[in-house]
Amino acid sequence: MAAGKKLYAHTKLRRLRREHGLTQAELARRLDISTSYLNQIENNQRTLTAAILLRLARVLGVDPEHFADTDAERLGADVRTALADEASGTAVDPGEIIELVRDYPAAARALVALHQRYQDAAARVAALAGPTDLPPVLGEPHDAVRDFFYEHYNYFDPLDTAAELLASQLRLTPARAVDTLSQHLLDQHGVRVAVTPPAANTEVRRFDPESRVLYLAANYTDGQRAFQLATQLAFLEHGDLISKLATGLGRSSATALAHIGLGNYYAGALLMPYGDFHGRATELRYDVELLAGHYGVSFETACHRLSTLQRPTLRGVPFSFLRVDRAGNISKRQSATDFHFSRLGGTCPLWIIYEAFAAPGRILTQVAEMPDGKRYFWLARTITHGGRGHHSPRSTFAVALGCELRHAQRLVYSDGLALDDPRTATPIGLGCRICERRDCAQRARPPAAGRLVVDENRRTVIPYAVDRR
Repeated sequence: MAAGKKLYAHTKLRRLRREHGLTQAELARRLDISTSYLNQIENNQRTLTAAILLRLARVLGVDPEHFADTDAERLGADVRTALADEASGTAVDPGEIIELVRDYPAAARALVALHQRYQDAAARVAALAGPTDLPPVLGEPHDAVRDFFYEHYNYFDPLDTAAELLASQLRLTPARAVDTLSQHLLDQHGVRVAVTPPAANTEVRRFDPESRVLYLAANYTDGQRAFQLATQLAFLEHGDLISKLATGLGRSSATALAHIGLGNYYAGALLMPYGDFHGRATELRYDVELLAGHYGVSFETACHRLSTLQRPTLRGVPFSFLRVDRAGNISKRQSATDFHFSRLGGTCPLWIIYEAFAAPGRILTQVAEMPDGKRYFWLARTITHGGRGHHSPRSTFAVALGCELRHAQRLVYSDGLALDDPRTATPIGLGCRICERRDCAQRARPPAAGRLVVDENRRTVIPYAVDRR
């Protein structure tokens, strides 16, 4: 921890304590501090000192880095997004946002919550003003689910450990995953697996609870069928646990989507058990294609699993994982880091994930620098879904996996790159609306901060010039 820097890690500490099944009193006794002191730390009223940090790492069996203050950086990105909304009517200096998050985090979170409620109210008004046969819509349930995974750093220990235990009991191997899981479903749940005839059908998996038959698409690979079998198994064996983990989302649609997301999480953890996958990833230096081939899964599935390796006692590289379409819409967003692209105004066009569409199937890399100077290492590649048959629907996306630059040497993709040369870094931002850069020739709209300069007698290569004062 840097000298003089205050470290607040209340959310991570509270979650980690609960995962270990400890009360505040029990953990305080092991740390040799008072229960009231620990309570103040967990409620963001006291900072983590270096001495307490080391004791926590020893008692809870985690790396001290686990408590790095990524929460504040995530909160800062959310505050910038809220204040960049045109409805705020003012431009706020980035330095003031840093001070707000650092000194008044509760007020910052309240500001973000108010902005989210404002957006929900605006969506309701827009829906009511439209055609009368359309019901009012409050926000996007998909965004709520992405935030739910984001808040958990894309790791759910109860599901992960349960999947790893079952994989060990079944002696699950990629070559026999379909047969093994089909037999387990039949023996333990009376579920018979049937293959639907090949046709232009959009259904990949369908379970009939009355007949106890699970239908799988015939024209999918063994790896894809195994994933669907494992997903259905998650709902049958761990439905209560999934419901418990998904509590607090409020709207039924968001809760239902979270159930599906957690079911998919369990499937990935079952086919790629944590300890084995972590060891293999370390051995192969996170070569995604080799990992996908070894476990019989897709490139995207292997990337997603890599972004979940955040078990406190055996952490992998903390990755951010995203999936976008050609229009820049983010359909998947999981992160074990503080990296956070805004929902407001799209993402940065200079990001390597968009370059991937120009080189289908190739893995591209990029050292990217954010406006605050923090650098990340990214790899990106296109993927295609569907397309089994001439009339079958298909879709193309680009997926990206990124980590802080200090972890890049652990990845095979960094070989031969001048990681320490600042000239190799591409300056990117959180999105044009909230990006503070003034010299970007790719800018799509004016930044929220600063006064727009309009001069008919002067033309520059920088669109939307802004007064720097």
